[in-house]
Amino acid sequence: MKKSRLMTACGVILSAAMALAGCGSASSSAVDRSDDGKTMTIQFYNQLANEAGLMKGWFPKLMLKKFNIKINLISPIVNGGGDSLFDTRSAAGNLGDLIVVDSTKMKKLVRSGLVADMSPYLKGMNNLNHFKKAALEVNKTLGKTSGIWGFPEQVSDDSPTQSSAVVDPDNAPYIRWDYYREIGYPKINNLDDYIKVMKQMQDRARKDTGKNNIYALSLFKDWDDTTMRNASDIAGWFGYMQQDNILFKPNGTGYDTPINKSGIYHKILKFLYKCNQAGILDPESTTQDWNKLEQKTQDGRVLTNVNSYMAWEQNTPANNAKGIGMFVAPLQDMKVHTQGFQPLGNTSMVIALGSKAKNKQRIVKFINYMYSGEYTYGMDALPPNGLAYKFNSQNKPYLTAFGNRAVFDANGLEMPASWGGGQFISSTYQTINYPAVHVNATDPKTKESYNPRAWSSYLNRKLDNATADWSKHMLGARNTAQYLQKSGKIDVAPGSSFAPDEASSRMQVVQGQIKSAIVQHSWQAVMAKNEAGFDNQFNQMVQQVKGLGYADVEKFDAQQIAKWRASMKQIVKEYKNKQVK
Repeated sequence: MKKSRLMTACGVILSAAMALAGCGSASSSAVDRSDDGKTMTIQFYNQLANEAGLMKGWFPKLMLKKFNIKINLISPIVNGGGDSLFDTRSAAGNLGDLIVVDSTKMKKLVRSGLVADMSPYLKGMNNLNHFKKAALEVNKTLGKTSGIWGFPEQVSDDSPTQSSAVVDPDNAPYIRWDYYREIGYPKINNLDDYIKVMKQMQDRARKDTGKNNIYALSLFKDWDDTTMRNASDIAGWFGYMQQDNILFKPNGTGYDTPINKSGIYHKILKFLYKCNQAGILDPESTTQDWNKLEQKTQDGRVLTNVNSYMAWEQNTPANNAKGIGMFVAPLQDMKVHTQGFQPLGNTSMVIALGSKAKNKQRIVKFINYMYSGEYTYGMDALPPNGLAYKFNSQNKPYLTAFGNRAVFDANGLEMPASWGGGQFISSTYQTINYPAVHVNATDPKTKESYNPRAWSSYLNRKLDNATADWSKHMLGARNTAQYLQKSGKIDVAPGSSFAPDEASSRMQVVQGQIKSAIVQHSWQAVMAKNEAGFDNQFNQMVQQVKGLGYADVEKFDAQQIAKWRASMKQIVKEYKNKQVK
């Protein structure tokens, strides 16, 4: 993931602020159902997109065939500029024809008339109409009482109390199972035991390979935000979720802060410090980014991971067949946090129709397609029309030979000539990176997840050597989700559509200063030379953030947590009473 650069030219910011202040030069009420029928290029401003420019390859060819559209992605991640790109384009009066932004930016767009009410274009849009209550939930966050101004991401029909992690939770302790096997499957009661196990694994790996650049644990910095991201993710192993600067358990009471010396964040920092002291933490952790760590994991130079999406880098079919793989560890005191499905979606991220767009009805048809089953399968790297998956006589999905490559080993995979040829991974649904329907949700047509790793046809396969050995020692589970359910080591946060309030401009400045202090001192504490140095860095962090006004930020975040917990209770009640759809 690339970080975007932030421009600070005063003229740009001032003109943007004036444009967003409410002059509303772009009418959001004009209804235009006309369509010139011509091939059109959609300017798609997408806060999540991981590519920029005119999309090329098999996916845009499919969209051209279906809707006679071409897609030009405008990505603040890739194009750079960060919020300034948003400000500059908004100031010009046209952010894009199709827009994906967070709820805070969406409020500004609605106030300034840069998005259109979609309600006049929803006739016959069955997918969007099915999730209309989710759109009305977006209205609440925008303060709108009429119209349809946007649809949220990750909607589903599944229960909010059902874990949306149907395969591997994002945050859990994943280890190289082959080295864990080699050291005799030692019991891991707690984090101190985990350090001992990691050290044994590292020693064994270095001995087996003759390489001293293998580390049990390696971290990265480029996802740090309100806290040291890796530390907060590890807190998720014990049931904690995060609201800015506060960590809390969804089903409990109270909360914890990163400046609490007896709290979970301090505990995790101390764990990472001990890892460094034991010589098992990669010294490049302070400077490397996601891409560097990904390469090291692929090369076998990292033996454990904090997140599932990094662990997958070792789980290629070739590795698994040889008994090599990275799977969740049997950490006895973990209670892994997972998010329940969100029947009303994640209203923090919204897709909307630009008010200046031409052929609005056609663009809404494309949005409607994004909320279809075909598009959702595509978010799991499965192109439609029987190429990657088919359905058996019981209407259950299974992967074709092409699909197996697409999901598990896509490098070098060529598209058939009938699809225009070229590399499969050069252009997929995942480039847009907007999961309209949750990719792990249940397909109502098959009663199975859209995720092929959770299909019965996949789970009931003959297990490869690595997975078979892991399963034998993990209650016979076929994947991480099954193990956590069987062992009772899972904590599901009901999937509400809660979006936090927007902090005042003054508080946003303070929040930014506090974030910087927490992240800086957290890393320095982890990499301290001795325990006195660790304590000194942590104490400096506490003193500094208190001086910056942490009390007000904590009070604001505590209010958000109270609202979040209330919304969790409310969605469970509404779903039970069938008031959601």
